[in-house]
Amino acid sequence: MDDIDLYLREDLGEEGDITSNALFSDEEGIAYIKSNKNCILAGVEEAVEVFRRLGCSVKELKKDGDEVKSGEKIMEINGKMKSILAGERLSLNFICRMSGIATLTNELTKICRKKNPKIMIAATRKTTPGFRKYEKKAVEIGGGYAHRMGLYDGVLIKDNHLVSIPIREAIRKTKKLGREVEIEVETVEDALIAAEEGADVIMLDNMSPVKGKLASSKIREINPDIKIEVSGGITPENITNYTFADRISLGWLTHSIKSKDFSLEIEKVL
Repeated sequence: MDDIDLYLREDLGEEGDITSNALFSDEEGIAYIKSNKNCILAGVEEAVEVFRRLGCSVKELKKDGDEVKSGEKIMEINGKMKSILAGERLSLNFICRMSGIATLTNELTKICRKKNPKIMIAATRKTTPGFRKYEKKAVEIGGGYAHRMGLYDGVLIKDNHLVSIPIREAIRKTKKLGREVEIEVETVEDALIAAEEGADVIMLDNMSPVKGKLASSKIREINPDIKIEVSGGITPENITNYTFADRISLGWLTHSIKSKDFSLEIEKVL
């Protein structure tokens, strides 16, 4: 059972949509989903698959990544009324949440690239359990960087690792894995140690913009090829203070966004 089957089962249970089952038999219907806000669209692929699993046919009017205006239709659905209504909420949940993430990512990327055209806005692992791959996908649709998907696909040495292991030793051990090594540091001194040891990415965590700029300058004196990431306490309101970095990661993209408003309307019952 894949994600969409699991999500449908969560909504329909063993008995299905008992309301629609009581009201309809085999009536066919035509419906559409429209945007009620200007936004960057995401979640279309998933929504289409929801309806197809339920036996409906779908005509895509817009694609993931498109800019849509309030009132624009993004897809048309044809099928049994019971099937259209069974997929309504799940399809909208995908589109509303993913479009919210894509839109915010796009907005922040545009704002930051006015100061640093090469900067990347990155997601974190502060995601909804069971929905991470879709939230990360929405970040990429919005022009951002997904970062690592989990603990299994990227090395990131954090403060709790360093409680009992010195920075130099931690970097040397993880470099043996043959992967890119990123390390989180909270002081300029630790940043310089990490640079000396050849870390590929140094994350400046919870540093003020002034302190972060100083650390970045000193890191680049040691090795200009090291990527500099900043994280911790960064919000849409203060993000432009950190454009001296190569990458800005913020959990805000996935844990504090506001979903965009979309609705499904029945156009005709046949």
